[in-house]
Amino acid sequence: MNLIALGGVIGAGLFVGSGVVIHQTGPAAVVSFLLAGVLCVLVMRMLAEMTVARPALGSFYAHVREALGPRAGFAVGWMYWYFFVIVVAVEAVAGGQILRLWLPGVPLWVLSGALLTLLTATNLVSARSYGEFEYWFSSIKVLAIGCFLVVGVLAVLGIWPSGHAGVANLTAHGGFAPVGAGAVLAAVVPCVAFYTGSEIVTIAAAESAEPRQAVARAMRSIILRVVGFYVGSVLLVVAIVPWDSPEIRVSPYAAVLSALGVPAVSAVMNAIVLVAVLSCLNSALYTASRMLFALTSHRDAPRALTRLGRGGVPRRAILAGTVVGYASVLAAFLSPDVLFAFLVNSYGAVALFVYLLVAVAQVRLRRRLERTEPEALTLRMWLFPWLSHLTIGLLAAVLLAMAVLPATRSQFWLSLVTLAVILAAYEVRVRRAAPAPAPQTSPQ
Repeated sequence: MNLIALGGVIGAGLFVGSGVVIHQTGPAAVVSFLLAGVLCVLVMRMLAEMTVARPALGSFYAHVREALGPRAGFAVGWMYWYFFVIVVAVEAVAGGQILRLWLPGVPLWVLSGALLTLLTATNLVSARSYGEFEYWFSSIKVLAIGCFLVVGVLAVLGIWPSGHAGVANLTAHGGFAPVGAGAVLAAVVPCVAFYTGSEIVTIAAAESAEPRQAVARAMRSIILRVVGFYVGSVLLVVAIVPWDSPEIRVSPYAAVLSALGVPAVSAVMNAIVLVAVLSCLNSALYTASRMLFALTSHRDAPRALTRLGRGGVPRRAILAGTVVGYASVLAAFLSPDVLFAFLVNSYGAVALFVYLLVAVAQVRLRRRLERTEPEALTLRMWLFPWLSHLTIGLLAAVLLAMAVLPATRSQFWLSLVTLAVILAAYEVRVRRAAPAPAPQTSPQ
């Protein structure tokens, strides 16, 4: 369970996407990652409080439904499912692109489809098989980041043979924030997306032996993971290699290792990024299927999806997400600049919508539990209600920034379209479920 939480945070975004943030922000990207990390920690603490007090299938879907009503629950569940179904496609395409470096003659759609088929088969066996794969994927990622941190610290201290001691690069190329404070705040928006996934542990908790203890332990250590892996490694990157180096934008960690003379850097980093992609793909398949299965508990999804396979896994729910994943991979092949680009943009702000509703639900559910079941609150949100309200305000500010910043404006509005479609689907569901009115008789 700890490695599932850890693996959810360490994705391909850290190894590749962080370079884009550094290139656009400068060394002050460390501050952007720190601010986004603090926001993520606050949301995870709120979610952990609800999960420990109310362990439930579907985790925050059930919590939001209980606290804010069926419409909000329906929206959160389907938005989260849609988010991870698109992640399945994005990661499958990314994994195929990496494999093409070693197999250049094989079409991208074949490689992406093969990866998707392999991990679908893994998820169809049992929840334990998912956990085993994610255990090893996460272990490799943690080991890679751990080795990077050790090598980076040795370089900064002047102990590494080909390294240059000190942190002069933090200010030597235009200052610590060469693009200005506005760029630092704007970079918080993509940084928040990099942290998405740590909440998967609350969904997996429903299938663990001790859900309350597992979630509590995993969430208590998330602060060290955020600071150590994201903020610490990004700090080492900008301290060792000039932030405006062209290599940083392509692969910041490879740029550092190359500057320090580590052999076979390109092959090593490609392998690590492939592991990160497979981990995200594996987790996305698992998470999408469990959320879809949870939606059936209140008839927010077709009841046919409740059928379990021999290993106790919701096979139909897994296959439903896989079918959408295959269709998206096909869209990436047939129409990469139109249809696939639309799919990618249409989920950009969805996770933030989910986080915002989770935060609002925590405030309402916490007040309800304080009145009715105070003994259930064994793990509590810090400085309630002030810190909870601050978190809601920060999430709203990030969404507002997405709506006005040119780089993220299209993602925000297309994600808003996604939300509108889901809400319209809820209204259709309600009307279909409503009993027919009794026939009126004429008065005697």
